[in-house]
Amino acid sequence: MIPTNPPTPENPPRETVVARIRANAAAHPEAPALVCGDTRLTWGAFDARINRVANALIGMGIRKGDNVAILSANSIPYAELFMGILRAGGCVTPLSSMAAPEALHKMLADCGARAIFVAEQYFGLVEGFVDDLDLHRVAIDFDREGMADYETLLAEADTTDPMVPLEMSDAFNLIYSSGTTGTPKGILHNHWMRAAQMDRVSPNGYDDNARTLISTPLYSNTTIVAFIPTLFGGSTVHLMPKFDARAYLEIVEREGITHTMLVPVQYKRIMDVPDFDSFDLSSMRVKFSTSAPLRADVKKDVLDRFPGKLIEYYGLTEGGGVSVLVADENPTKLHTVGQPAPGNDIRLIDTEGREVPQGEVGEIVGRGPTMMAGYFGRDDLTADYIWRDENDRVYFRSGDMGSFDEDGFLVLSDRKKDMIISGGLNIYANDLELILLDDADVVDAAVIGVPSDAWGETPLGLVVLRDGATRTGDEILEKANARLGKSHRLSAVELRETLPRSTIGKILKRDLRAPYWEKEKT
Repeated sequence: MIPTNPPTPENPPRETVVARIRANAAAHPEAPALVCGDTRLTWGAFDARINRVANALIGMGIRKGDNVAILSANSIPYAELFMGILRAGGCVTPLSSMAAPEALHKMLADCGARAIFVAEQYFGLVEGFVDDLDLHRVAIDFDREGMADYETLLAEADTTDPMVPLEMSDAFNLIYSSGTTGTPKGILHNHWMRAAQMDRVSPNGYDDNARTLISTPLYSNTTIVAFIPTLFGGSTVHLMPKFDARAYLEIVEREGITHTMLVPVQYKRIMDVPDFDSFDLSSMRVKFSTSAPLRADVKKDVLDRFPGKLIEYYGLTEGGGVSVLVADENPTKLHTVGQPAPGNDIRLIDTEGREVPQGEVGEIVGRGPTMMAGYFGRDDLTADYIWRDENDRVYFRSGDMGSFDEDGFLVLSDRKKDMIISGGLNIYANDLELILLDDADVVDAAVIGVPSDAWGETPLGLVVLRDGATRTGDEILEKANARLGKSHRLSAVELRETLPRSTIGKILKRDLRAPYWEKEKT
């Protein structure tokens, strides 16, 4: 594997996440660890079930470094499995419930998973091929011939801690970045990377009786970066199997939630709940946002009406450069994603790999203490992802375009692959989307490049109108283009009922583009 050699932080981690979880359970066994619906689990009970999971896996023949897959909605068994796999020395491989069966098949084959734990809700995604795989199959919450039963497996396992020795270089988790077509890329994180992320536990108050509400799926790094710090801090994780804006607010009020990680689409839905202001949200201390840029107007609304701090993280599942915007402390910088986090170095480069001058747009590359070990079994992909500076230090390419303002705050422009090249000119879809979203009748928007005989490709706007709006796409187009320079104008605007999004709120632009470019091939 190609060494990425992340920089050593000022206070390097000395304790694995596994060791701290073990210590927390011993320190306060009666404190609450997990809450999901009406089910509550103390730290002592959680620890015992982690041991049962670990011993059951070891009994199956799972050894250090083996990949163990999970396909489930958020649940207490999911949390038990996550920590139990680690305690057995295995590598947690959480699978996306948004992935197609073909992609899931490729992921399991790529990682050589030794076992898979599946919830009934998503069994249909693997039903067509799972019996043909050489791995242990466990049903989490249903009965099926040929699959072990989760609760029976745990009941037969020992509660003694197996005390598998772990090194910081050992594999922690494997997260697949492709859930649709093509060859899946497994992003491998080791124990060092996850332990290095724990430097944010105390500053963010995760170790101060925090009650963190998790409403994004546990297969996403977005979720994991709130889930693990809460447990590392000895606090309580509240799990939502499925996000609902009103139910979310009810849980915050009822449980006195102090911390949360949300993606931008969730913030918008929460703030749009008609009687949002009637909920008592005074317990909230810190709200985090990541996975996609949070619009400045939504940030302002959150600051005005939703108690607690608002912190936005910009970074990648692969790791590398991380930027942080403490929104409540920087009200004039809400259009940015903040400044590089301590110990992180972010540069901007052109297509030739040269750094661009201050103020100009370039591809974002970064390095920091939290960098992936590499793409699993794919040194070729890892090598393509790397940019090296004049001192041969490794930076990760983000594929995102951005610029630094005069105060060193990072302003995102677009994904490199989403940039539209029309008549030889670079058009950033994000710039056009902000114009469309500034229209009072538009509640959601995406701009994609579609084929053009005259220009190669041209920008097309896809918008969702607010309830009750009666304007046409042409009327939205006319207003938007009046604010755009001639070379950046939209070719058309189409109205949609909804825009396709992933479970963590990212607009699936590849899905939006596909029909237009497939027509071009026929």
